[in-house]
Amino acid sequence: MLSKYVVLGGQRLAGAVAVSGSKNAALPMMAAALLARGATVLRNVPDLSDVRLMAEILESLGCRVSLFPEPGVVVIDVVDESPVVAPYELVSEMRASFCVLGPLLARRGEAHVSQPGGCTLGERPVDLHVKGIQAIGSEVSFHRGNVIAKGRPRGGRVYLGGAMGPSVTGTANVMCAAVLGSGVTIIDQAACEPEIANLAAMLNSMGARIFGGGTSRLVINGVNELHATDFSIIPDRIECGTFIAAAAITRGDITIERCDPDVLSAVFDKCVEMGIELMRVDDHTLRARCERRPRATDLVTLPYPGFPTDLQSPFMSVLCTAQGYGVVEEKIYPERYMHVPEYRRLGADIRKQYATCIVTGVEQLSGAPAASTDLRAGAGLVLMGLAAQGETQVLKIEHIDRGYEKFHEKLAALGATIKRVDYRPARREEDKRRLAA
Repeated sequence: MLSKYVVLGGQRLAGAVAVSGSKNAALPMMAAALLARGATVLRNVPDLSDVRLMAEILESLGCRVSLFPEPGVVVIDVVDESPVVAPYELVSEMRASFCVLGPLLARRGEAHVSQPGGCTLGERPVDLHVKGIQAIGSEVSFHRGNVIAKGRPRGGRVYLGGAMGPSVTGTANVMCAAVLGSGVTIIDQAACEPEIANLAAMLNSMGARIFGGGTSRLVINGVNELHATDFSIIPDRIECGTFIAAAAITRGDITIERCDPDVLSAVFDKCVEMGIELMRVDDHTLRARCERRPRATDLVTLPYPGFPTDLQSPFMSVLCTAQGYGVVEEKIYPERYMHVPEYRRLGADIRKQYATCIVTGVEQLSGAPAASTDLRAGAGLVLMGLAAQGETQVLKIEHIDRGYEKFHEKLAALGATIKRVDYRPARREEDKRRLAA
């Protein structure tokens, strides 16, 4: 059985919604628990399919993982430090699982990790990870689809700049590898994302000596050992941005609780241009309101603190209903436009050329069946369904389950008419009848 969302458009969203913990922070922090023997407690962890998959990977690496003994709590107890192989059948399903490379190497002196999978966003090589690991004194080779790293790091200078900007997972891997190194590591052009700053803070709470977390230069003084910790994960800024887009596309009024407005400056800037009102209620609460059709604007995705690539799809859905036309330029993942044909199924006017799309807003979208092509595109498709006339069926919502906790329940609480439905594809029913005959 598969699941889909059935969305009836035309409802204005209003009310309050709480943001879950950050998926993009939780996954590398779960991997970082490998660095210390004993039980690490992580709080504010979202209940997502990716989190559960990472738990399986950690269990295969000698951890006892307790998922959600209390809401938002995950306990990772390292009980066996002998496994060094992360299996292909698990790692191939999720790119973030590659983050176990650095912790395994640092703690166990060796790591065999399959080259990663995940959402289809175009080519995302691991060359910066490899270059960084080699620069701090470890050996890296490739064998039968695996990246094999050996030899505990000694420290060194690393430059992580690339054609698409600093690598976020590359920064996480090199940072985790370096914390137990025998010398000093300096990482230039490190990713500045809040999730990296959160990981650095967690590692410091375990006894690491990392300076500059959240800046483009990290200085890491290696230590002999780390200890388990009890640490909280930051709110999910991408989920927060998605609810801002939901308010805009439905002409709604949403109070977004348990968020961090300080990490959304690029989104604030674009909302001003689009006529979307954003008001800080307090340090952790934001109100998003849009009483009329938004104005079109141009979007360019950039590394943090620029406009996030993970919000390109949700905000493109808003542009599809805006006044005028906007140009969307994807500078992080130039091929991240697989959702464009699905958006067009609902009546969107989008012209694509290479890494650029021209989106001309239409007055009314029309409900239609469409399929999620990746995590964020799936969320954008749901938002389009909320604004469309009639019924929209969103298929392949397993992508959405990877990054949004209780997505349809949160939207329904805001007034959306949306339900999750199990179904069996018609062709499978036909196959079943044919076999029975």
